[in-house]
Amino acid sequence: MSFLLVVGQAQLPLIAQEVETTAAATEMTEYPVTLDGEVLFEVRQGIGSFTAEERAAAIQRRILQVAEDEDIPVNSITIKRVGNRDNVTVVQGNRPLITITKADADGRLQSQEEVAIELTQRIREAITRYRQDRVPQNLLKNTVFAILTTILIFILCSVILRISGKVFPPLHRWGAERIPGLRLQNFEIISREMVELWLWRVLQFARLALLLFILYLYLTFVFNLFPWTRTFGKNFLNHFLGSIEFILTSIGNYLPNVVAIAIIVAMTYYISKGVRAIFSAIESERLVIPGFYTDWANPTYNLLQILIIALAAVVVFPYLPGFDSPAFRGISVFLGILFSLGSTSAIANVVGGVILIYTRSFQVGDLIQIGDVTGIVVQKTLFVTRICTFNHQVITVPNSSLLNSTVINYAVAIREMGQPLILQTTVTLGYDVPWRDVYAVMIEAGRRTTNILDEPPPFVLQTALNDYHIAYELNVYTRNWKELRYTISELHQNLQDTCNEAGIEIMSPTYLALRDGNTSTIPRNYLGDDYLPPGLRITLPK
Repeated sequence: MSFLLVVGQAQLPLIAQEVETTAAATEMTEYPVTLDGEVLFEVRQGIGSFTAEERAAAIQRRILQVAEDEDIPVNSITIKRVGNRDNVTVVQGNRPLITITKADADGRLQSQEEVAIELTQRIREAITRYRQDRVPQNLLKNTVFAILTTILIFILCSVILRISGKVFPPLHRWGAERIPGLRLQNFEIISREMVELWLWRVLQFARLALLLFILYLYLTFVFNLFPWTRTFGKNFLNHFLGSIEFILTSIGNYLPNVVAIAIIVAMTYYISKGVRAIFSAIESERLVIPGFYTDWANPTYNLLQILIIALAAVVVFPYLPGFDSPAFRGISVFLGILFSLGSTSAIANVVGGVILIYTRSFQVGDLIQIGDVTGIVVQKTLFVTRICTFNHQVITVPNSSLLNSTVINYAVAIREMGQPLILQTTVTLGYDVPWRDVYAVMIEAGRRTTNILDEPPPFVLQTALNDYHIAYELNVYTRNWKELRYTISELHQNLQDTCNEAGIEIMSPTYLALRDGNTSTIPRNYLGDDYLPPGLRITLPK
């Protein structure tokens, strides 16, 4: 094993040849000896009971103690042989700093004395610089330089921002006028607006890069002015260039994966566009597939698009950076657990939405009734269905609830079966009213109502013969289901009018009452001006 002495850009071996093993020489760890951030040499092997790391730390501590004591002249650092005559020691007075053994000079053209002389000179120069950098006059001068440099950099950055604010807009317009968008036949891949946006981003990035480069020069200069920050200032560029090199190397190594990902993404994109074109043709009825309804086109396309994207993601994932790392796998498992725990109801709603789509229970715009909710369907998604009631309240119903509920659709028979919708309303009248008269007035009320069809004609059914009254059900046909609420209301109005005109009281007697001498419940305007309440009839027993 050996040491390396670093002097400037040169490396001088200090100690012994590397011990050869039966295989190959083992690579040795280097431990630098520094002063004020400057590497003087590197230690690779210990001496005596000292390991290489301990020896490097001890040498650095001794040199630092001498440098901090300004009463010690640098000329007191000399070389001499101490103890073992085979070793040469760099000393300060009687204090040993570095011991150079005979093994340090083995394999070199220089002798121990020549190595010690060069080390002595380098240590003297390093200590001299260490002390000069901490002289108050130099610190004050460097502080003034730092302040002036800060002001200059601030002014320079302000000027750059002001000039770029005036130059960038016309330059952006000039470039946008001369750089066309990218089109493939009638398909626009990159629009003109996107080109303008990218051009503006490039100008902003160029300005940011210039400002960062100026900031880098400023920080490097200021850090090098002071001994406490000089180490960072010297390594700033190395760190920066090392980061750039690492990024570029990583990008270069990852380029084959990028190409594979780009190919997969492009294939996925064009497959998705092809599938979209097919289902758009089905939706517009330019392509007819027997048994496949047009309202299935868009949801089927969405499901296929999810499947295509999922398959593409499965293929792309192995090409992503860090795919095989434990962190990536841990995150994948964690997200999978979260999805499994939190998506139970969501998956139920999605399944319900898919079933509702393909069972065609209703469509957007249909009038439906679910329990106590009646309204027009305004939106269907895979998770929920939104219904707008007659008073303009939008009710959101989960699809899983719809799947387990009875849905009454008032529009499907008209739209798909071509059959008109039958509206029904019931009136209960006493047995004293002739049923033929009731039929006539109820059918007439239906014919007077707007949106009621003449063909098929209205009809009446007797649905119940109760104890004190009969239930008459009026059935009328309509195709305007959107006005259903207003049609029923008008039908009830006409029922009152026709019954009153025929002298039929709309009453449902449930007890025996004496009507002799009581005024009729029919409105006064239907009874005439000469109407008088009937007299009270009394029958005496014989």
